[in-house]
This record gives sequence, structure tokens and C-alpha cells, in this order.
Amino acid sequence: MSLSSCERPLVDAYDAVVLDLDGVVYVSSRAVPEAVPVLNRVAEAGTPLAYVTNNAARTPQSVAEQLRALGLKADDADVVTSAQAIARVMAAELPAGARVLVAGGEGLRVAVQEQGLTPVSDAEAEPVAVVQGYFPRIDWQQLAEVAYAVQAALPWYVSNTDLTIPTSRGIAPGNGSLVQAVQNATRVPPTAIAGKPHRPLFDVTLERLDASTALMVGDRLDTDISGARAAGLGSLAVLTGVSTLADIAAAVPEERPDFVAPDLRGLLVAHPPVVVTGDTAECGDAVARRSGDELALERRSPTAVENARALVGLAWSIRDTSGICPRLDGTLEL
Repeated sequence: MSLSSCERPLVDAYDAVVLDLDGVVYVSSRAVPEAVPVLNRVAEAGTPLAYVTNNAARTPQSVAEQLRALGLKADDADVVTSAQAIARVMAAELPAGARVLVAGGEGLRVAVQEQGLTPVSDAEAEPVAVVQGYFPRIDWQQLAEVAYAVQAALPWYVSNTDLTIPTSRGIAPGNGSLVQAVQNATRVPPTAIAGKPHRPLFDVTLERLDASTALMVGDRLDTDISGARAAGLGSLAVLTGVSTLADIAAAVPEERPDFVAPDLRGLLVAHPPVVVTGDTAECGDAVARRSGDELALERRSPTAVENARALVGLAWSIRDTSGICPRLDGTLEL
């Protein structure tokens, strides 16, 4: 598999854009550089935007308020959370009004209520199912309640399984790490998972957009990009969150994006074809070359997207033809 190309600004090739939040639009309380002006420009041009997040802690209204505080033109309905997606899965499988043990924040409790289910906090309320979602203040007792419910053979629903989450101070444990703790204790896998890379979150989002072609923009190969590929969406990987350029260069085929860019400005530019000849790749004005087991830019383009594409395209070609996974020059700057 090679990178796709686009001769016009990338956003013009799609009817809608689906954006991950953490690591793409913001990190903690701060906007990712260039995100606000780029997305407002896209929205003003008439392209629908959907903001999707595996973070189940907050309500869509709370997330939308943060987006507006950052300067983005976002409505509450533009936000889709994994809490909403897993609550819809539960509503389809459980009786109306069923009690559900909720281990998570307000976003998860509200989503459960909106689907006509009854959230409870402990097993003494006789729940018929348990749901677990990311919540910064979740504690041992809450995880233990989930484990007890799972051991009692209750269906175990999970908002997402991201092992990590980006914060302003670095990478921290995500909901997947806590799910893994429960699974370690119970030896039982979740009944259903809604967040990326699984389908439920994509299904809810695409229903709202009603678009024939949508582009997923994300910072994680294992969730955003692999999920987009499985759902049939185009994908753009940006380097403002978890996955690095080296990660993308080393990606297995099922986690490879269609496009790569340093940040959201990649939506506004063309993505020229990558032409690989032996140990050299050209993309626009950029030339990447292999020397031993290392890749570097032999000629740098003033367009960072072209530099990234030349390096990634060459790395994938070498891996696919020889099985060797070359490394990137450690001093590399796009």
C-alpha cells in the first residue's frame, strides 16, 4: 500500500471531515497550533465538520463549549462521543429502563440516561449490565465494582480501549489501561466496545453527517486510522498527538493512513504523488534517500507535507519489497 495523492487542497476532495479531538484539535485545555484558524476556514467554506472523541468523561455540550472557547465555530450536535455510541449499543441490547452500573464520568451517565436506561453506582442496585468509560478521577473501588459485576456474568460494555491519552504534561494511561486491569482480574473480555477503531462511533457519526465521502483526521494509528480504514473512510494522520512520523513510517498496512501531514494545515494543501525509484523517493520538491538502514531528506521542500510524504512513501516501499523497516534520521525536522 502507498500513500494516496490529491492534486487540489485535500479538503476539497471530501464532502465532510471527521476530526479526533485529543491530539488533533486540542491537548488538555489548549488548542493545537494552527487548528482553530484552519478548521474555521474549512467550516466557512461549507464543509461539514464532526468532532469525535473516544473520551467518554464529558457530555457533547461540555466538549462543544470548550471548542467554542478556543474560538471554533462548533454546535453541540457537531460532537460525537464514545459514550453516546456505547449507550446506543446498550439500548439496542437491553430492556428499556434497565439498570446499568456506570463506571465513568458525567458524559457516560448522561448518555446512558438519554438512551432510556437507568445509571446506578454499585452492584447493590441490581444492575443487569455494566459500562466502563474514561474518567480522570476513577478509583480502585469503582474498578473493583466493575470487576465484581463482570465476575457475576453481567454484560460488560466499554466506551473505548485507548491505552494512553495525551495531556499537556505528557502521555498518561487511557481507558484501555483500566479496562485491561479489570480483564486481568476477571479473565473476561468486554461484551462490546464502541470507540475507535470499532464501528459504533463511526456509524453514529456518519449517520449525522449524511455524507457520501468523509475524511477522518487523527493522531493515532491504532484507533483513528485503523478505524477509518475499516469503516471505509479516507484518512489523514497528523503529528500533533500520539503517533510520530517514525511510527507512521513503520506502520503495518492496516494502520497506514491515506495522507500524512505535520498538522491540520495539511487539509488546505495538495498532496502530490510519491515516486519511488530504488532507494530514493520524490514528492513535489522533496527528495528522500536511503543510506544503510536510515532515511533522510536529501532535498527539503518548503512544503512540510511533501517532506513527510517522501519519507513515509520511501519507508513503506522498502518495507513492502524487502521486509526491512528503515529508521528515520534522528535529527530530522520537517
